[in-house]
Amino acid sequence: MEEFPVRMVEGLCLGTSLAISGLFYYIYRKKRKTVDKLNGAPHMNLDGKLADLLNVIPGKCLQYVVIEGAVQPVGEPLRSQYQEGSVGVVQKLMLREHKLVWNNLAHTWMDSERVLHQRVNAVPFSLVGSDQANVRVLCPLEASELKMDIIHEKFHQATYGFTDIVGQYLSGEKPKGQLETEEMLKVGATLTGVGELILDTGRVMKLRPPTDGSVYFLSTADFETLRLEQEGQAVVWQVLASVFALAGAAVLLWVGHRYYRSLRVRWDQEQLRREFERLSAGETGSGSAAEATQEGSGEQETPLENDCVICLTQPRSCVLLDCGHVCCCYSCYQALPQPTCPICRQAINRVVPLYQA
Repeated sequence: MEEFPVRMVEGLCLGTSLAISGLFYYIYRKKRKTVDKLNGAPHMNLDGKLADLLNVIPGKCLQYVVIEGAVQPVGEPLRSQYQEGSVGVVQKLMLREHKLVWNNLAHTWMDSERVLHQRVNAVPFSLVGSDQANVRVLCPLEASELKMDIIHEKFHQATYGFTDIVGQYLSGEKPKGQLETEEMLKVGATLTGVGELILDTGRVMKLRPPTDGSVYFLSTADFETLRLEQEGQAVVWQVLASVFALAGAAVLLWVGHRYYRSLRVRWDQEQLRREFERLSAGETGSGSAAEATQEGSGEQETPLENDCVICLTQPRSCVLLDCGHVCCCYSCYQALPQPTCPICRQAINRVVPLYQA
């Protein structure tokens, strides 16, 4: 069986596209599973009846539920370092450096940033609903989609002199400045939590990350917005996986088409070879009969004028196209180092057998 011909570039493109498609499909399946879990999660009202409901459930646990309530600290809240009067339960301080970096490939300056310092502070807090019912939120920093309000943002412009400018062009980096931000989950903000709800000792309800590995959500958006965002992300990953899968299929079809064309050429060559062998066998039989006739008549054999110009033993049996020269046998044509006519050196596009009457 002939080896399937895959060139290095084709194999690289095929393998890369299939690998990326498989990775994107894996991410899509995880997102799809998360969306399905969200669609099946019950929406629980945060009131006094919720604790009674958990108390009668075996294990006093609901695996994956949706809870909405107002953020209230258990103890003292966090206070903003920059904005007076702003209090919250989760605080994120970040200092980022912005600079321009010379790109040799694009021959231009590109924006770049890196985090110089980051600190996250959190205090215990609960979600409070009607009837002053509350659910303690555990491990808020492990939750996804926890987007906080930016309460402080200040950009410190970099200053430099002439020597600094020269050094920047030599090093390929131009500092633009530093961005200082403070984000906070404020007290009183409405928060949507999706996770595992349990009833602890003392009838304390707690929301924690699911033990079955499902995604734990804390979002300032409402549940419907959160669900639509997750569905949109799943669709994006699905489209990306489909695009790279189609690219891999296109490469595979191209390789298959090229292989089919090469097989057609080989089939045509094999058919032509058999035709030449058939003609050669017929000419050999005629030559033997003629030789016997000459021996019986006692005549000397004379060299044929249509002998192959290469081997000088076999008769000329093929026509070389496009030049049209009849100068060699098929065996010598196959042995040519380059597909060029031995007479005029013109390229040989195809060859046809010569039928002699």
